[in-house]
Amino acid sequence: MKLYDFKGAPNPRRVRMYMAEKGISMPTQEIDLMAREQHEDAFRAVNPWCTVPVLELDDGTHICEAMTIIRYLEAIQPEPPLLGTTPVEQATISMWEHKLEVDAMLAVGEVLRNSIHRFAGRALPGPVDHEQIPALAERGRKRIAYFMELLEERLGESEHVGGADFSVADITALVAVDFAARVVEGLLDSHPNVQRWHESVSARPSAQA
Repeated sequence: MKLYDFKGAPNPRRVRMYMAEKGISMPTQEIDLMAREQHEDAFRAVNPWCTVPVLELDDGTHICEAMTIIRYLEAIQPEPPLLGTTPVEQATISMWEHKLEVDAMLAVGEVLRNSIHRFAGRALPGPVDHEQIPALAERGRKRIAYFMELLEERLGESEHVGGADFSVADITALVAVDFAARVVEGLLDSHPNVQRWHESVSARPSAQA
């Protein structure tokens, strides 16, 4: 297997962190998003959506999207479990992971892609160009504030995002919080529960993957 990666992007980091937690290693190929290598014909043949990460299997199959890759790897190497073991755990982890992906990851992307000059004409990832809409950047900031309050409340009642144990929900949340810190100064200042959790999860070796 091989992972198409880019160190500066949040979604590949989710997969790298998951792999580190599982003890999974494989060759990687860096796709320089800043140089727009994702739009070159060679990579379009791998992923026509022009995004990373992509997992390439030994038979040439390509699996795109961070959580899809994670679910595949969990299926072939279930220990240690990071998607839950009981139906309730699995549902709770999936629920929080999805909520954070939508309300946090996508919200930060909304801010960056609609406010930074280098994303002019590229307000959405993928093969199709889209013009920036400045109002969406402001909406994204409001969405970030909402998700931080949601996460603060959750971590006031639970040690980890998905429940008692560390899971993929914590991976998405950590990457989302670090991503949001790029656009919101002092993000953790008024969120003591998130700050406590962030310090703990950031100390895991996988957080440096």
